[in-house]
Amino acid sequence: MDKIKIIVVDDHPLFRQGVIDSFSLEPDFDVVGHASSGERALEIINHIKPDVAVLDVNLPGLNGQQVTRQVVIDKLPTKVILLTAYDDTEQVIHAMRVGAYAYSAKDVQPETLSEIIRTVAKGYYYIRGEKMDADGVQDWLAEKTDSSSRSYSDPGEPFYPLSAREMEVLESVTLGMSNKEIASALGISHQTVKNHVTAILRKLGVEDRTQAAVYALRRGWVRLYEQDEDAEEQ
Repeated sequence: MDKIKIIVVDDHPLFRQGVIDSFSLEPDFDVVGHASSGERALEIINHIKPDVAVLDVNLPGLNGQQVTRQVVIDKLPTKVILLTAYDDTEQVIHAMRVGAYAYSAKDVQPETLSEIIRTVAKGYYYIRGEKMDADGVQDWLAEKTDSSSRSYSDPGEPFYPLSAREMEVLESVTLGMSNKEIASALGISHQTVKNHVTAILRKLGVEDRTQAAVYALRRGWVRLYEQDEDAEEQ
């Protein structure tokens, strides 16, 4: 029997090791690598091409959704499962639109996470306890998004709520930087920063910069600090 090759990506060493130890008890699982950052995760995925990647949404550098999107863009065979401490329908929508195969709260039972991995490895999707095929996911997304008129993405960015530049601006906003400071740091004009901030508020459906920062932090899109990276293995 071929084992399911898995990598585990989380910047909290204790949680990451706990997941790895749990997987070691499954005879059909083979943990072939682990990482503590999104950038390192992409390196391992490109090099090893595991069957499944279990990713924390809130990662230093590239977050879990950005890593997922890049895996899809690069047409890599790895299927991504996103884990989060903040679980709501809106975030599941983001995750599935970006290309994840499953999205789960971090307090998931080990046996349930193992079931999700086996489901995903077979090419199915897993949403809120339900196994779906690709058509089922599209139907689910249509049902959930038809009721919302909010625009989550720009042309050319169909699977992610904000463009890459808007994510940079949002991260700077979250760090408390002024428009002038953001313009200087990113090498763009003050007016361009203002335009990006306006677009960010509109897309996230919030009223001001503080609400945008809280929105992003709670969902793990950006971080207030960077933790020291731990040793990683392949």
